[in-house]
Amino acid sequence: MKRLILLGGFLAISSTTLWSCREEPQKTVVKEVKVEKAENEGILERTAKKVDKKVNDQIDEEIDKIGDDN
Repeated sequence: MKRLILLGGFLAISSTTLWSCREEPQKTVVKEVKVEKAENEGILERTAKKVDKKVNDQIDEEIDKIGDDN
């Protein structure tokens, strides 16, 4: 009788151990994302670009006033 109880207990423990290890592994999904970096400009660089644009516009206007020599 003792052998039957021990054998039943052993079978119960070993069967739960085998079934608990059979978990399906989780699938890992990897997605690639393209990230655009903003330019790291300070306030001086941004202001200088705006001033340069205004100066270039004024120079272009003066050139248009003078006219084409050709």
